[in-house]
Formats: sequence, structure tokens, C-alpha cells
Amino acid sequence: MDITKVLSILKKESNFKNNVGMILIHNGVVRGISRNGKKVKKLLVKSDNKKIEQIRKKYESRNGIFKIVIEPRSGEFEPGDDLLWIIVAGDVRDNVKEVLSDLLDEVKSTAIEKKEILDD
Repeated sequence: MDITKVLSILKKESNFKNNVGMILIHNGVVRGISRNGKKVKKLLVKSDNKKIEQIRKKYESRNGIFKIVIEPRSGEFEPGDDLLWIIVAGDVRDNVKEVLSDLLDEVKSTAIEKKEILDD
């Protein structure tokens, strides 16, 4: 995702200035060390884009949220590669922080499958 380009487009939308006081961005990246401390060679990821879109719409309808942009990736990745971008734009900190947190948790737990390939 070209974050600068996406933010520029978002800021040109009608009513952006009247409805947005905060934008939070999540950039999920492949870690080089797994949770169990082993070196990660690569990560296999499968994203359910239909499910992610349903989740996006659900959270975008929450109070104070102007727009949500999600860019998930599927395939084979190496440490340092981008996996998931989420942008949440809304009115105030309390609304935007809560939505990003809840949305991220739901997407990761229900719409993304990952398999680490570890160094032996």
C-alpha cells in the first residue's frame, strides 16, 4: 500500500474535514523470530477477502467512524514484508482506537490463516 497516496485520496473525500479528527494506521509485518523464539524463514498467509470486507463494513458503521481501508495480502512472505494494512479514520480518539483494536482482532482471528516456516 502506498500510504501517502491512500491518505491523500481519503482526505479529498467529501465531508472528511467535518468528520475526521484522527486516523490510525496498522501495518502488520512478518516477524523474523516466532513467538517461540525460533527463526522464521517464511510465512504462508491466506486471507479471506470476502470475510474481511464484511468485517470492514460492520466496523465502518460504528459511531464516529468515517472510513476504513483494509489491504490484506496472501501468499508467501519473508521477514520484514508487509502483510496487512488497516486505516481507520474517525471523529475522536476513543471511537477510532476502539474500532481499530476490535477490527484487527476480528480480522486476525477469523479471516486470516498463517503458517510459519521455521529454520531448523
